[in-house]
Amino acid sequence: MYYSIRHLTKFRYSEHVSESLMEARMQPRSDGPQRCLTFQLMVHPRARVQFYRDYLGNTVHHFDVPGRHKQLSIIADALVDVQPMPALPVSLGQGAWDELDQMIAAGDYNEMLMPSHFGQSSELLERFEKELGVDSRQRARRRDPLHLVLDLNAALYSKIAYVPKSTRVDSPIDDALESRQGVCQDFAHIMIGLARRIGIPCRYVSGYLFHKAGDKTRSAEGATHAWVEALLPGLGWVGLDPTNNVLASERHVRTAVGRDYADVPPTKGIFKGSADSQLLVAVRVAPSDAPPPLESELGAGDDWSSALREESADAELAAQLQQQQQQQQQQ
Repeated sequence: MYYSIRHLTKFRYSEHVSESLMEARMQPRSDGPQRCLTFQLMVHPRARVQFYRDYLGNTVHHFDVPGRHKQLSIIADALVDVQPMPALPVSLGQGAWDELDQMIAAGDYNEMLMPSHFGQSSELLERFEKELGVDSRQRARRRDPLHLVLDLNAALYSKIAYVPKSTRVDSPIDDALESRQGVCQDFAHIMIGLARRIGIPCRYVSGYLFHKAGDKTRSAEGATHAWVEALLPGLGWVGLDPTNNVLASERHVRTAVGRDYADVPPTKGIFKGSADSQLLVAVRVAPSDAPPPLESELGAGDDWSSALREESADAELAAQLQQQQQQQQQQ
């Protein structure tokens, strides 16, 4: 399936800032059944955009806007080919856990097994493990590893409600576990925490989801999406979307993988100046024979209408963004 993707991001500042340094992880990956055929990143005010590949193979674009400005606009356009995923077996059979342990011993998967910034263990996660019957490795491993991750995928879908904007971009998993509601970012982080404690390497996937007419999709249209990939013997990295209780399919477009969201925010940067900030985001994913309409110019963000998601930063958050990063939550 061919998709045309347009991802628009605009930062507005209450006062002029003197410089913005920014990284963007918006270019879809080319691996497995997915190929990024074309990609273009446009910035206003104009800046020289460069890129590098990080150690996980993600493409990271970066730029510096040195002059004074009150807003920063980024438009990423991509054409991607995503082929159907191969069918999974009914089960992995006896000895699958031993095979997985041998893969881990022979490979370099420690980072996807160790706790990470958002993949920390907690008392609430341990309680949730007990509720799901996976509170000990021995108990959890009575099930085939493929069946186990599918069961976890379904359990998160049934026990946690999807509620847009119910958590913040920097919310720990305890917020979603306590309220039993969250966004796709929370579903992915909880799944990662559970899988790693059982001994299954699990990584975070940032990207886009094509919302097909008639499908019952819980995640928000017009925003980025997140899911996970678990390492399984004989299959490699298998994508699971606990927000929607589905396997990753040709509707899932991968942009970056990491230990958790902290590794792969779509945008991350700092600016010089004392100002409040406002973030506006719009994402359009469409079959390539019906590409999304082009904006007349980079500054036409005011016409994004209902596709926009606004996040107004208060003084405390603005100070945090100024010192650390500007980034958007994955819904």
